[in-house]
Amino acid sequence: MVYETYGEPNEDKSNVIVVCHAFSGSHHAAGRYDDDKKPGWWDALIGDGKAVDTTKYYVICVNVIGSCYGTTGPKSENPKTGRAYGLKFPVITIRDMVRAQKTLFARLGIFKAKAIIGGSMGGMQALSFAVEYPDFAKIVIPMAATHATSPWVIALNKVAQSALLADPAFDNGNYDIEEIRQNGLPGLSAARMAGYLGYISPGGMSGKFGRNYVANDGLFELFGQFEVERYLDYNGNNFVKWFDPLSLLYLTKAINIFDISYGYDTLEDALARIESSLYLLSFKGDTMFFPSEMQNIAKIMQKQGRENVSYICIDSDYGHDAFLVEVEKFADLVADILEGKV
Repeated sequence: MVYETYGEPNEDKSNVIVVCHAFSGSHHAAGRYDDDKKPGWWDALIGDGKAVDTTKYYVICVNVIGSCYGTTGPKSENPKTGRAYGLKFPVITIRDMVRAQKTLFARLGIFKAKAIIGGSMGGMQALSFAVEYPDFAKIVIPMAATHATSPWVIALNKVAQSALLADPAFDNGNYDIEEIRQNGLPGLSAARMAGYLGYISPGGMSGKFGRNYVANDGLFELFGQFEVERYLDYNGNNFVKWFDPLSLLYLTKAINIFDISYGYDTLEDALARIESSLYLLSFKGDTMFFPSEMQNIAKIMQKQGRENVSYICIDSDYGHDAFLVEVEKFADLVADILEGKV
């Protein structure tokens, strides 16, 4: 398990905040190393004097199992064979990710948390923490998530998986990682492009790109591009340089099979276990995990007479990735929640 911490724990470790990363994120949630081209993925939210204030709180972010940033994953060495696990790595679940983190926290002497915060797959982890370990965190803030992955998201992930598996260079998972980073892997690039259809809403695409055409491309050149096409090409090709293809397969599988009610008689039974103060944040323009999905969790808990749940829809047209891109729209809210003002 690879993790990163920010700030200092107080004497009784009552100021611990767990941050859960999304699908292609990592333990590097904030700050900048000397060789970083950009800071950690939630640097706008976490740091001294920021919403998650590291002068007050001790923040820990753990790279999930199955990912490719140091925690055991499909490209890790199988001690039984001396070779990478590859496609023999077991299917993992969001619950597995949370269980592994909980084990790590115990090893670090962390048995309680002030709060757990995460978006998208990180929000799924936050919800899973709340259900599986009801007395662990006082506050849980899932963002842009759901209680069970919808057919729409499963379909988007299927397109991404199929693009990757159709590329001969994937070689049934037996590729050389350095070779594909140097030469590219079109299937993984296309998979990333498919992902952006969920990450940015149609309105977000229009606002970001419009119908702007690349200035030095001819409109009637067959391979001339709109700016949105160039953006997808750029991000798809770059993705190969820093993310692992097998991790894409395993993490999208974990997202697809996520259902917080799995193992319980009903969704109501699962949600009834939550003791934390639950703050559900959705984003109006999210066309991946629709606001109604988060609102439904709140409605069920409120029908149970629960007063420990709040639902807030952030006014944003950007899309699913608003929890990463438009931090300024909810940072003050998060700060107020942590300080007990909401």
